[in-house]
Amino acid sequence: MKVAVAGLGFMGLTHLRAWRSMPQVEVVVVASDDPVRLSGDLREVSGNLGLPGERLDFSSYRKYSDWREAALDPDVEVVDICLPTDLHAEACQVALAAGKHVLVEKPLALDFTTARRILDTARASGRTLMVAQVLRFFPAYRALHEKAKAGELGPILTAAFRRRCAAPRWSSWLLDGRRSGGAAFDLLVHDADMCIGLFGRPAAVSATGFGRLERGIDWFTANLRYPETAVTIAGGWCPASDYPFSMEYRIIGAAGVLEYQSAAQETVFFPAKGGRSKLDLDTVDPYRSEIEYFLKCCCENSAPELCPPEDSAAAVRIAECMVESRNQGGEWISCGF
Repeated sequence: MKVAVAGLGFMGLTHLRAWRSMPQVEVVVVASDDPVRLSGDLREVSGNLGLPGERLDFSSYRKYSDWREAALDPDVEVVDICLPTDLHAEACQVALAAGKHVLVEKPLALDFTTARRILDTARASGRTLMVAQVLRFFPAYRALHEKAKAGELGPILTAAFRRRCAAPRWSSWLLDGRRSGGAAFDLLVHDADMCIGLFGRPAAVSATGFGRLERGIDWFTANLRYPETAVTIAGGWCPASDYPFSMEYRIIGAAGVLEYQSAAQETVFFPAKGGRSKLDLDTVDPYRSEIEYFLKCCCENSAPELCPPEDSAAAVRIAECMVESRNQGGEWISCGF
């Protein structure tokens, strides 16, 4: 499978490392409007996970400064879109219309209407579209999904998800809400997608918080309305430049509590009858797992059932509702699914 990676920021480098490690894949094209990065010098690339950049050998790749050329290259079978968020929709449409399989970084789009148009184009193209909602491939979150679906937690009564980090000053476009959508779309969309995978689509969303992107803060506390489960998503960006990235969940079911904290690097189940047990999880690279699964779907020309783009589009709607509700002082906003 011949691959083009469009965008060489933090996620572009992360994806590129995974693609280059797969013997059945040939990266043939890279695209970036940054000539230094396009030369293979990615040493200055950084992100919220603290992974270092590096210099890569791009001598065998075709290099384009315009992502459109990468998407339309006749030799390319897969386009991996790691561009700024405001370019996701157009890049997806162009690549799908050109008959390419598409992996696109989250979020799929900056509004639900546009996201649904992309789904329509993907269906018409007959190609595989998957959004890189990588949380579905993190061992701790896979364990949550598996235990919940197997009924091991009993009926889930309440679920709380948190995710926060310093303001993403490593890329200036991220702090431009018109381009990134802010923390709801760039960060908390992960947890919105996880809620959809676990509980389905909520009826409505209410959110409060504080947003001043020019000061590096964009914070939400959101409630998602489900018939029988109280669900909250909290977190965002804060202005303290050295504030570490962290994520966690706490799921309370009739049979016990499942809790994960990235800072402690452990997932623990507390049975209702007493005691505690630490889950022994796989130590896989979730980004590689995500891309391996996407590649399998491409080779089989099958829908990505573990990470459906329909769910990713619905997560965009939840993020949209979070922003709208916060702007209206916490009013409940119907998702309209």
